[in-house]
Amino acid sequence: MPSVHLADRGVVRVSGEDAKSFLDNLITCDLDRVTPETARLGALLTPQGKILFDFLVLQAPEDIGGSYYLDCLKVFAPDLAKRLGFYKLRAKIAVEDLSGSLAVVAGWDAPRPEDEAGLVVADPRLPALGWRAIVATQDAAEFAKDPAEAYHAHRIALGVPEGGRDFLFGDAFPHEALMDQLNGVDFDKGCYVGQEVVSRMQHRGTARTRIVPARYEGGFAAETGVEVMAGDKILGKTGTGAEGRGLVMIRLDRAEDALKAGETIRAGGIPVRLEKPSWIGFPFPGEP
Repeated sequence: MPSVHLADRGVVRVSGEDAKSFLDNLITCDLDRVTPETARLGALLTPQGKILFDFLVLQAPEDIGGSYYLDCLKVFAPDLAKRLGFYKLRAKIAVEDLSGSLAVVAGWDAPRPEDEAGLVVADPRLPALGWRAIVATQDAAEFAKDPAEAYHAHRIALGVPEGGRDFLFGDAFPHEALMDQLNGVDFDKGCYVGQEVVSRMQHRGTARTRIVPARYEGGFAAETGVEVMAGDKILGKTGTGAEGRGLVMIRLDRAEDALKAGETIRAGGIPVRLEKPSWIGFPFPGEP
C-alpha cells in the first residue's frame, strides 16, 4: 500500500470572497467542478496559450474557510503566487505561498486517509493514480512509507506527464502535455487567459506534438531531454523515465511516418516502442 511525501511539491492558497471567480477567470479548469470532494487539474497559461504553471486545484470545506489550494511544483510556488498577485486588481482575495507549513502526499493501491488528515481527494487525472492530500508539514512523515521515486515510476507507467519534469513551463501547450485527456481543460467554461488558442487547437485538431508513453528496449530509460530519432529525423525529446518506461514528447505525424517506413524509433540511442494507454483518445502512431 504505497504512500509517499512529495517533497518537491508546494502549496499556494487563494482565499477570500472572490477566490472562486478570480481563479475561474484565469485558469483552464472550471471551478464549478471543484468541490471539497473533487479536485481538478488546471494550469495558468500565457496569452499565447502556453503553460506557465500546472497544478491540482483542491478546495477546503466551507467550515474551514472554503479556500482553494494549488498543489504545484514547489520551486515554482513563489512565482505562481506572484503571478496570481499581478491579476488581483480589486478582487477581494489573498494569495499565499504556504509551502513551508503544508506538504503534499500521495498514495495508490491503498485506502484514502481520513479527512481529518488534511485535504484528501481522489487524484483528478486518472483513478489509477490513487489519492492526493495536503497535510501539515509535520504530519507528512506519517505518509512517507515509500520514496518519491516510487510515485514517479507509477505515474510514468500510467503515461501521466508533469510540468517541469516532462515539459518546460512557457514552452508547451495544454494539448501537448495531455491536459485535454486528463481533465485539465474544460472547453465549455467561460473565458480564461490563453483560451482562444487552446480552443482553436481543440476544434481544428491541430495538436501535432504530444507527450506519449514509451517502453525502452533493455529496461533502462534514457536521460531526460535527449533527442528521439527515427533514422536521421528528429521526432522530439525525452521526458522522465523509470523502470524501463518513459515519456517522450514527439511529433505524432513524424512517428507515424517512421513506423510506416519500418524505421526504429530511438531515444538517446535506445530503441523504444510507443505504447498507447487506454485513456488516450487521439489517433496514435502505429494504429490501423
